[in-house]
Amino acid sequence: MKFLKNVKKIHFIGIGGVGVSAIARMARLKKIKVSGSDQSISLLAEKIQNIGGKIYIGHKKENIKNVDMVVYSPAIEQDNPELIYAKELNIPCFSYPEILGLISKDAFTIAISGTHGKTTTVSMLAEVLIYSNLDPTVVVGGLLKKQQDNFVLGSSNIFLVEACEYKKSFLNLYPDILVITNIDSDHLDYYSSFKEIQKTFNKLIDLVPKDGHIICNSKDVNVKRKIIDYTKEKIDFNLLVPGEHNRSNAKIVLAVGKLLNIKREKIVKILKKYEGTWRRFDYMGMTKNNSLVYNDYAHHPNEIKATIQGTREKYPDKKLIVVFQPHLYSRTKIFLNDFKEALDMADKVIITDIYSAREKDDGSIHAKDLLTKKSKYIKETKNIIKKLKEEKDSIILIISAGDVYKIGEKLVLSIT
Repeated sequence: MKFLKNVKKIHFIGIGGVGVSAIARMARLKKIKVSGSDQSISLLAEKIQNIGGKIYIGHKKENIKNVDMVVYSPAIEQDNPELIYAKELNIPCFSYPEILGLISKDAFTIAISGTHGKTTTVSMLAEVLIYSNLDPTVVVGGLLKKQQDNFVLGSSNIFLVEACEYKKSFLNLYPDILVITNIDSDHLDYYSSFKEIQKTFNKLIDLVPKDGHIICNSKDVNVKRKIIDYTKEKIDFNLLVPGEHNRSNAKIVLAVGKLLNIKREKIVKILKKYEGTWRRFDYMGMTKNNSLVYNDYAHHPNEIKATIQGTREKYPDKKLIVVFQPHLYSRTKIFLNDFKEALDMADKVIITDIYSAREKDDGSIHAKDLLTKKSKYIKETKNIIKKLKEEKDSIILIISAGDVYKIGEKLVLSIT
């Protein structure tokens, strides 16, 4: 990675984030000194601390000490005191997507893009590449279950990366193999329309060299480039992870593996043992009343539908209780009726307050607006836990891209 030549220390602003923490770990594993700041110590920040990184709580210009480079999360505003100070000192500053681009430029890049399924597809493919001894470097927007990490440092030139469309981040990449899992309406707090989303994906396709490969569903794209339609692959074996969406992800892995000359028998053997990834239908444990608790990152109506369908497939005779934390005021408002329809696929629904993330509440939408005959709004975490403890022999599915998964942790831990 040429851009790291002569770099002795990097400071990371927002070091606890899934993406930024992966680059911080990469730097430490390459014997580069690392410091970073965030509002609190996350699990991922702890991992960096445990291998010698210096973590600061809060953002202050004093945190910038003898630094050769600054990397910052896309969530960091330009008025951040550390970012301002670093620029005043003429320290090279790169956003997380820009750093991914620099890594990608020097590597054979397999970029997994799409509105839904990116993290799971990267995780599946990572296992296939690792256990086929191709030794890839991997950056994923979650934790790989077997490695318990969001980053793998490989010795080969293969770079497997989750390519995010938010704020057109993926346009920094140099993909040799581009996967588009699907294209759907999302991030409409940034994109003006679905048409703009499609145009942005077309720009990503244009970044693939003529001798590169584009793997997608032919119904999702309208380009003059030659594509490989992954939907033509056959899944004639059982996966441990349920649902049609996971079978679709597995088809993508088969298509990529074929391009890389990995024998189908080898890919199938690895896929059959794939147990999933962090916060994607992730089993958390059992309650005292024998209810099974799962956690899923779904935050779009179509993702919720896919997750519930997969859960029904695995547990057709069980009562399904969903705890849903809406993510973003804008997304809740735009997809209000679609969320209601998706959540009504469960037997019972508990709705919590909206997770604001990067947005401010303008008072135009509330979690109560999602209520139907099947759902109930409960504000206090302790009351949600109390309610869930009463459920017997059921499936409790906690759905959120926010922090409500902690309810599952407390629910299981407090009664086991």
